[in-house]
Amino acid sequence: MQVGKPSRTAEYMALFRAVESCRAEHLRLFTDPFAIGFLTSGLRAAVTAARFPGLRSLVPRVIDHRAPGPRISALVRTRMIDDALTDALAEGTRQVVILGAGYDSRAYRIKGIEHAHVFEVDHPTTQTAKRRRLGRMLGVLPSTVTFVAVDFMRADFGPLLMAAEYDVSQRAFFIWEGVTNYLDDDAVDGTLRWIAEHSAPDSRISFTYVDRGLLDGSKSFPGSEQWVASVRKAGEPFTFGLEPATLAPYLAERGMHLLSDVSTADALTRYGRRASGELPPPGFYRVALAEVAGRRVKMLCPPPAHTQTAT
Repeated sequence: MQVGKPSRTAEYMALFRAVESCRAEHLRLFTDPFAIGFLTSGLRAAVTAARFPGLRSLVPRVIDHRAPGPRISALVRTRMIDDALTDALAEGTRQVVILGAGYDSRAYRIKGIEHAHVFEVDHPTTQTAKRRRLGRMLGVLPSTVTFVAVDFMRADFGPLLMAAEYDVSQRAFFIWEGVTNYLDDDAVDGTLRWIAEHSAPDSRISFTYVDRGLLDGSKSFPGSEQWVASVRKAGEPFTFGLEPATLAPYLAERGMHLLSDVSTADALTRYGRRASGELPPPGFYRVALAEVAGRRVKMLCPPPAHTQTAT
């Protein structure tokens, strides 16, 4: 993100969710009534336009024309993490930690989360803007939400999270969405190890990442060029990736079991959205779900052989 300014990428993600929420109820992947409240006036006007039947499909097409891939990929990853979080809450998880929360609104819209203690961990600049806008929408912020300000590139989030009364003895669900691809090897490694060492057994983490083949050029992902160029232009280029074929052992070395690992392109097909005429996202963007070691677990969705993941 640019120094002194809230994350522009976080605002675009909120735009995508707000526009998705304008779709017919039986077609949308989720509903996020808070997303529009995080937008500046220009982007808010686009959402207003998307509410009209004649423009409802035009607005997403304009977004995709300018930057093919990010919008639909972001929507799919949001739905996947929503589902994983909902399952965890139903199973009794009572702590949720959102790393790099941006304008994430799960603490205010996911059923059952009102019974959990939610920790929103993010850069102070973006977090300040978010709290101000949430205040306008909610009036009084929920007492179940704790904001933890940290610059991930300059400080360890662990001590700050502990000081905010995170309980290492209670099962937790960590969300790390849209973050790892902007960090470096040490930051990702350190975060995963900290979670494994400071979480109760059966705690889970859902995180997104980009296929390392995109960064080193060893794999081809049609349609990725404009996406990569757009984040670079925004001042937030991709800097880190993982290899899907070795993700399971990578996580095992850090005290975690891989439960599932799916590209947003494949998940789009599972949700039945490809038939809607939207362009599928490039296959380099992925969503993984892992569980902190403590007992043997059965793979929920064994990762396939990834000799080539381009779609």
